[in-house]
Amino acid sequence: MKKNLALILVMVMMVMTLAGCTGGEAETLSKVEQIKSEGKIVLGTAADYPPYEFHKEIDGQDQIVGFDIEIAKAIAEELGVELEIVDMKFEGLLPALVTDDIDFIIAGMVAKEERKKSVDFSIPYYQAQQRMIVKSEDSETLKTPDDFEGMKIGAQKSTIQEEIALDKFASAEYVGLSKITDLVLELKNGTVDGVILVEPVAKAYVSQNDDLFLADEILGQEDGVAVAINKGNEDLVQEIDKVLQSLMDEGMIEKFIADATALAEE
Repeated sequence: MKKNLALILVMVMMVMTLAGCTGGEAETLSKVEQIKSEGKIVLGTAADYPPYEFHKEIDGQDQIVGFDIEIAKAIAEELGVELEIVDMKFEGLLPALVTDDIDFIIAGMVAKEERKKSVDFSIPYYQAQQRMIVKSEDSETLKTPDDFEGMKIGAQKSTIQEEIALDKFASAEYVGLSKITDLVLELKNGTVDGVILVEPVAKAYVSQNDDLFLADEILGQEDGVAVAINKGNEDLVQEIDKVLQSLMDEGMIEKFIADATALAEE
């Protein structure tokens, strides 16, 4: 009887030990291992930013496309998982990443020092100049920030363009909105007099709207856009850096940009 009881106790201890090991292993899975075990990686983006990311009807279906999306697809392919895209307001991206509602952000995001306090970034994969669009009828009168005294300048909230508006257009009234499409609509309707955009985006909207004009003034150059990853996930940062470096070395980023720009102009 004592032998049976001892045997039962040993078996119970073994089961508890195995259960504890299993739970520990699950808890210590790296981010890349978690993504692979789930079979998908969740991208957070703000799809109103052509040619970076934007909505396009293709074969009768609304799809999110753009050169950022092609980069995200390449990352998912390298990891051997499906890509799930979550479209949200730009200012909501970082909070969603910090709470692990998404796995990474690709949204034309500049790796600013303030953002680095809460998340990590990949190597930069693209750098562009900042420009301003106005209505075509104002192309001769609204050329520089000084021309906007007493007028309204628009930019997307929580972006480098917002910082430029507040810094270089101090004599103008700043109007911040969450979506680029809304800003462009406000410009066309005359509610704002100009909108600050990163150059590829500015060119994309001007090419699609005959009543809009791209001013010659260069308002600055961004530090370089990068992929954002939640802190503590160095393995995912390394995997993403590897993909980005490969894409840049092969000239694929330029191809993605050219293809996305052409698609945005269709």
